[in-house]
Amino acid sequence: MIDPDDITGWVLAGGPGTGLGAIDRGLHKHDGLPLAMHALLRLAPQVGNVMINANRNLGAYESFGVPVWPDGTGDPSGPLSALVTGLEHCETPWLVTVPCDAPRFPLDLVQRLARAALAGEASMAMVITREAGVRRAHPSFCLLKVDLLESLVRFSPGGPGGAGDIEAWAAQQRCADVEFDDPQAFSAFSTSWPGPALPSR
Repeated sequence: MIDPDDITGWVLAGGPGTGLGAIDRGLHKHDGLPLAMHALLRLAPQVGNVMINANRNLGAYESFGVPVWPDGTGDPSGPLSALVTGLEHCETPWLVTVPCDAPRFPLDLVQRLARAALAGEASMAMVITREAGVRRAHPSFCLLKVDLLESLVRFSPGGPGGAGDIEAWAAQQRCADVEFDDPQAFSAFSTSWPGPALPSR
């Protein structure tokens, strides 16, 4: 098994923000805490250390007490930029990413991704779910080796941008798909979420 201390968590809060009035989604309060803090607290016990990717309101994110890194100016555009930035600043052999606005992911997320990567001798592992039998990838939830940085920098997206770029790049790697039973555990925050508190499991 990969030692959790060999994995750095990377909370993705650098997107432009859509919905919720286009505010910074990571700072949107839920149950008294910013969404990004919920994600941080949920991820931290699963890894050795945690960093945050943010491109605005840096002072607010720095108050969380972990390193905050904005995207580099020369990186690929879109979500690929966040991966490049994370790999550049990662000081462990592995990096695991989670979005700031979907903090209901399982408490064994990292363990299951790591187990699948090792079992498949893969350089990365990605969450997938199925709804009505239809496969859906969640590329913002992935574990990857830091030595993938060079490949990622060389990759040229062929589409209009977005999470699909990560899937396209992952298709060129040895990537383990890890299927989880509950699609809602990976859904983005909605004001229709039931109840005030995030589930613990």
